[in-house]
Formats: sequence, C-alpha cells, structure tokens
Amino acid sequence: MKWIPKPVDQTQVQALAESLRSSSSLYSRLDPQTHATLARLLVARGISDADAAGRFLAPSLSHLHLPSLMSGMNAAIDRLDAAIERKESILIYGDYDVDGTTAIVILKTAIELCGGAADFHVPHRIRDGYDMRDDVIERAAAAGIRLIISVDMGIRAFAPAETARRLGIDLIVTDHHLPGANGVPPALVVNPNQSGCEYPCKALCGAGVAFKLAQGLIERRLAPSEQSRLLMSFMKVVAIATIADAVPLAGENRVFAKLGLEGLRSPVNPGLKALLEVAQLSGRRLTSGEVAFRIAPRINAAGRMDVASDVIELFSVKDSVRAREIANRLDRLNADRQEEERRILEAIDLRMEQEPEMGGAFCIVIDGEGWHRGVIGITATRVVERYCRPALVISCNGEEAHGSGRSIPAFHLLNALESCAEMFSRFGGHAHAVGFSLPAARVGDLRAHLDKYARSRLTASDFEPVLKIDAELSLDQISPELYDILQCLEPFGVGNPQPVFAARAVRLLAPPRLLKHKHVKLKLAPANNVAEKNSHWRKSLTFDALGWRLAERFQQAEIIVGDTLDIAFSIGHNDHPEFGGLELSLRDFKTITTTNEERRAAAAIHQS
Repeated sequence: MKWIPKPVDQTQVQALAESLRSSSSLYSRLDPQTHATLARLLVARGISDADAAGRFLAPSLSHLHLPSLMSGMNAAIDRLDAAIERKESILIYGDYDVDGTTAIVILKTAIELCGGAADFHVPHRIRDGYDMRDDVIERAAAAGIRLIISVDMGIRAFAPAETARRLGIDLIVTDHHLPGANGVPPALVVNPNQSGCEYPCKALCGAGVAFKLAQGLIERRLAPSEQSRLLMSFMKVVAIATIADAVPLAGENRVFAKLGLEGLRSPVNPGLKALLEVAQLSGRRLTSGEVAFRIAPRINAAGRMDVASDVIELFSVKDSVRAREIANRLDRLNADRQEEERRILEAIDLRMEQEPEMGGAFCIVIDGEGWHRGVIGITATRVVERYCRPALVISCNGEEAHGSGRSIPAFHLLNALESCAEMFSRFGGHAHAVGFSLPAARVGDLRAHLDKYARSRLTASDFEPVLKIDAELSLDQISPELYDILQCLEPFGVGNPQPVFAARAVRLLAPPRLLKHKHVKLKLAPANNVAEKNSHWRKSLTFDALGWRLAERFQQAEIIVGDTLDIAFSIGHNDHPEFGGLELSLRDFKTITTTNEERRAAAAIHQS
C-alpha cells in the first residue's frame, strides 16, 4: 500500500493556526502543536481562513443555501403550491433504496404539513426495475392524479415524461444523477447537476434535493416561527440518506450530516426510535460509520430483499408496537441480505480462482445465473474493495441481465458505459456507481469492451491501494486534547475522511494478541523510550492499537516483541469503564530492521 502525504500550503497552515490561536473560541486555548495539526487538517480539506473553519466546525441551519438558487426550483414550488391550494391529488414516485425511500418520507411529510395530501409509489426492484414506468403513470392518470413528483430518479426518463404530458399530468423531476447527452426530459426539472444550474452544492443526494424542495415549500407556506423547528426535524432523515449515499460530507451535506447525527441522539419518530433500538444504537452519540453500516443497511434491506414501502410505513406509523414490528422485519431482511451477499461473494472468489484472466482484467465484469438483484450492488462494492479495480456484478435470468457497478477513483464508470451505450436496455448513475440492464447474450461483449476501454485509461499503479496521510505525529503528541479536536471534524465520510496519521519508529512492547483470528491488538511505544530512560514523561506513554483484519499480515511478517514499525493510524477511544482510553486504529504498517539488543530492551520494559 502506498502512503501519500496530503499536500498542503504551509503558509496557509501557519496563517490559519495563528487565526485560531487569536480567536476567542475554545480553539484559542489549544497548545501550539495541536493548533498546527488542526490547521493542517482543515487546509487539507480546502479550508484556509478562520470564517470557513468556523462554518466547518460548527454548522448550523443558517448555512443552508436558498432553495431558489437551484435551477427549476421556483417553478416546481409554484406548481406544488398550486396543487395544495386546489387540493389536487399528488403522487410521489421514488426509488427503492435508502436515498429514494427517505426522499419520499421527507417530501410526503412536508406536503402534509403544508396542508396537502400525497400518495407514493415505490417500484419493486425485481418486477419493475429502476426508474419511472409508463404503466404506473397511466394508472395514476386513471385515478385522477394531475401532479407526479419523482425523487432520486427521472433525469433520463424521457418516455415516461412524454407519457405524463400526453395524459395531462404535470411532472416534477427531482434527481441528483447526471443527465445524459440528450439533456433533461420535458418536465419541471430540479437537479443541481443539470446544465446551467449554479447551485453551490452539486453533490446532494436524492433526498437532499427532495429536502430543498420541501424547504422551499415550507418557507413559502408556513410561518417563520415554525420553519426552523420543522427543518431541524427533517435533518435526521436527510443525514441518514446523505451518509448512506456516500456523497461528499462537505458544504451543505456537512450541515445535513452534522445536525442530523446530533438529532439522532433523541429521536421522536416512533419508527426511527424502533430502528435505532434494533440496531442497538439508542440513546447515544452516533457516528457516520454507525449510520452507514448499521442503520442504512436495514433500511436498504427492504428494497433489496422485498418491498421498500415498508420503510415509508416505518417512518409514518404512530404506533410504537407496529413500528417495532416493522423494524424487526427490516432487521431480519438485513440478515437475509448478508447471507445472500456471502453466497455470491463465495461464488465470485471461486470464479476468480478458476479463471485467473478474470482477476487480471482492468475492469472486472462477472456474472452469475439467478444472483439476487437486490444484492449485486453491495457485492460489487466488496469486489472493488477486494481486488482494487472497477467491477460490474451481473445477475442473469434467462435472456435478461441486470447489473450494478462500482469503481475506483481513477476510473469514471458512467463514461465507460456511455462508450458502449448501444449494448444496454437502460443504464445510469455517476462516476463511481452505475446500474444497468442488457441482453444476457451481450455480457461477453460488455466484458471485452470494458476491459479494452479500461486498459486505454488505467495503468497497473491505479490498482495499488493508496492511503492518504494527513500528518506525521510522534506518539508523544497524541493527547486527549487532540482527540477532542478530532471529534469536532466529524462526521467523517467521503470528502471528509477520518484523519490518518503516520508515526515513525514505534516499538512493539508485547506479543501481538489475535482477536477472532482476523484482528490483532498491539501495545506500542515510541522507539526512543527504550534508549532515553530520562526522557520527558510523554515519551514513556504506551498505546494500544487495533489492527482490523491485519492478523494474517502480522503473522506473515513474523513480527516479535522489540521490533520497530512505521504505522499509519487513526485515533479513537475505548469507552470501557476499566481499561478504556485513547486507542489507535491501525490502517497499515511497515517493518524496520531491528537489532537483537533493541528487542531485548523492549522486552525488559514490558516485563518491568
């Protein structure tokens, strides 16, 4: 794994550190080294002045952009406002994943709070597939619907938009996916990524775009005294979608995530409370990682394994008993999803072993008969993580094939699909995630084309994992004060990863402990605390370090007590009442040649 220091302008770092020191905030009380570290972390995130730092470290509702800055927003609000005034029937048409279902919840709730009423439709992943369908629009017209609002879909739905226009239905498309070469469909389009839109935050998720429509509607129809309270109530749901959809947690997305995570400590909605309970996250401060890996998968499981409408019912139900029933059902579906994912991954690993040329492809395209279509997207993510190259996982069912793809930073996956658009029945997505369908007979053609396309744009070095290092620290610079400051940078995620530090020449003081045969726990100290018996007390500190999934590498490296390592790590905290405290989370390590004398000295310290 390559360690690459994040480049920063040292002049900007020094200027920002000085600004933080001279401010009247709590940051003025930090020691100079912590000031410098905080300033470096902020500059690496594109924040170089004190005002921007204040907005980043303490987001508030006042930092939200005006909805009217988004192209098409005013026209969409006008039409929605008129529908409420005329008591027209409204249909919200959403996707079946976390982003789509939470977008429905947000917009439906906002419409009802503003005096309207809205029904919703979520397609079945297997029977209906992704995006809008003509037959659904035709049934809506027959039922008297005169306004349909899409959420998290529709930006390439030209035929359904024409059907809606022919049937006298107005269509508002709210989406965040990239438009195709033909522009946008004939509808009222609200999408920060459409041509000519100058909205400041281009990276909203689908629920984020739906929230902006809801915000604009609330600001038009409700009293100012109600607006802040209601917008804050939506933050929790928008945060879940924003984190789950892996959009950059910067700008407006950071406002959503930060305020939403704070709100999740004390949820009021019975469904949300039940969901946190089954995920064993009630009553405590949540991290973005817990939302991504414990909350989002349970919401996603409904659409992946069964019917996504369960999610809308979960957030709409008032009865706590019924809410718990739905939450338990989502929990069981998530367990089913995990088992199906495991089964498909085992089949993929076997295929990779049997067909070495598959693992050597620059873009992996792998298919299986009858693989569950609800799981192939997350499976593609696992393949990318395991093989460090773009991957498309395809489920074949007779003559049809449906796939999901995920990518690496160096490869724009949607552009790759655009290069062979004629192969697909449909496709869409963005740079690092796509969905598509095509005739099963063309899977081989797709595999050959994408491998050739990828070889013309990638080199072998693009497949080598890269670890970006925020700063170098010696272990004696790690303190509770530094940890508290790092907490202010949360929530972490895409665009704002948890800071990773490098420490040079640290000594292993005790035999590595294996945890569940996959993980390893170490006791580390600065190497110079062996030689410098009279050094400053901080240099005598030792730290526990957890190496997740690193046990095998440690065994292969034959590391023993007294060996010296360079380590890359993040800083965490063990909350155990008896042996808690600061703890390092090991990301990677490199061995350094160690003499027998140095090993004996380290072993003596451990024994003493």
